[in-house]
Amino acid sequence: MPLPSQVTDLASFDLLLSVARLGSIGQAAAEHRISQPAASARLRHLERRVGLTLLQRTPRGSVLTPAGALVADWARGVVDAADSLAAAVQALRVTRESRLTIAASQTVAEYLLPAWLVALRARHPDLSVTLQAVNSAEVAARLLAGNADLGFVEGPDLPPGLDAATVAADRLTVVVAPTHPWARRRRGVSPAELAATPLVSREAGSGTRRALESALREHGIDTLAAPLLELSSTTAIKHAVAAGSGPAVLSSLAVSTELPAGALVAVAVSGLSLHRQLRAVWPAGRQLTGPARDLHAVARRPIHHPDVPTSDKH
Repeated sequence: MPLPSQVTDLASFDLLLSVARLGSIGQAAAEHRISQPAASARLRHLERRVGLTLLQRTPRGSVLTPAGALVADWARGVVDAADSLAAAVQALRVTRESRLTIAASQTVAEYLLPAWLVALRARHPDLSVTLQAVNSAEVAARLLAGNADLGFVEGPDLPPGLDAATVAADRLTVVVAPTHPWARRRRGVSPAELAATPLVSREAGSGTRRALESALREHGIDTLAAPLLELSSTTAIKHAVAAGSGPAVLSSLAVSTELPAGALVAVAVSGLSLHRQLRAVWPAGRQLTGPARDLHAVARRPIHHPDVPTSDKH
């Protein structure tokens, strides 16, 4: 049930209490940082709303009428309660803005967020950050459950219930060990051959795997071979590929060190675009505030992408 209109203007009741304490509309106006005419107008409006004469104005100042004294006594507890509520809300905001929980897909968590968090720390030196590195599907689940303040995903589809903004561009790269037969192919492989080859892969639900599946679907290929190995981390996949287990499809960010060093070899895929967008995500309809808003701003700054061989040559 809404509050009666006569008592919703707590600022005017607070002004009335100041007049009662100071004995002057002018001094009360100065305390509230408004002009005396504005204070007088506000008090006259309050009198009209409550239907009572609250102040007796004299050349020597203003005093409360008997009705005004009663109203002031009743209002004091309400105004004090409002002050306590405001202080409690502010304390809660300060506490909330001293912590930030991020859920991010592994590519973003491992290769982009460390630099972003250094920049965020310059703005919030006392901020406590918790980073949860999970796959893109789990990022959405944690945001919708209220277990994270901001998320980052690399999958092609936006999960329902989330708003999103692109923060970076990325491309996927097919990589093999230097001893793998594909490493000697000048023309690379076809999309069909890639789809038919068992890959060292992340688990179902990972953004990288979903991005590959989406790119192949756009090429008319709906089925991928069963994974050769299914591993839960990018680092484990790189080690397995370098050891000669088989090909993998990874973010160019993830192989920016191994390709120049020769530990892995990039393989072109003719006619297949493996570009993708990396996005910040948060619950739909919610406005980002505090450190979450600032991290989102940091993430949207241009970044340098590694100069690695492209996987969409024609």
